[in-house]
Amino acid sequence: MPKVNVYNIEGKKVSDIDLKEEIFGIEPNEAIIHSVLVNYQANQRQGTQSTKTRSEVTGGGKKPWRQKETGRARQGSIRATQWIKGGIALGPKPRSYKYTVNKKEKRLAIKSMLSMKVLEQSLVVVDKLAFNEIKTKNMVNALNNLKVTGKTLIMLPEKNEQVQKSARNIEGIKTTLVNTINVYDLLKYNNLVVTLDTVKKLEEVYA
Repeated sequence: MPKVNVYNIEGKKVSDIDLKEEIFGIEPNEAIIHSVLVNYQANQRQGTQSTKTRSEVTGGGKKPWRQKETGRARQGSIRATQWIKGGIALGPKPRSYKYTVNKKEKRLAIKSMLSMKVLEQSLVVVDKLAFNEIKTKNMVNALNNLKVTGKTLIMLPEKNEQVQKSARNIEGIKTTLVNTINVYDLLKYNNLVVTLDTVKKLEEVYA
């Protein structure tokens, strides 16, 4: 069972906590992580790219020259695909790239990423994260006290305006909620900062 230290926002160790083995101590499944990541990225695609076919390009209604006796290849329209400024053959059209992945695979991918954070010692647990006012300096000081540098994902159990708005202007810092976490963010951000309440909720949701 993984055991990690618990700190306060002053950066002092206050206790330690045993994390559930089935969530924070499994063997990371890289194949499932990759599969779920590709699914997430595909679902983010807008699919709005579009090219015009020869029937959609303006002009080209008149035959450029007569069919025979010119010595040139016969042409029906200057908007045919072989002409400059002509239509595009088999080009992209608006479509949806979305597809679904098994829910068990998504859960396994999340648990694999959480376990990976523990293995890499990039999981930081704080007893609580709360500010009296919305102030970027409060979050900067807290992260400095915790000695957290680089891209960092702060996971909260529920919405907290003071914390979320204090972090939103800091480069490389993002806040998220337990019910909105995804593999992409867990991979993108090197460090993961969670509160004791976040750990409790994760263990309730993913147990």
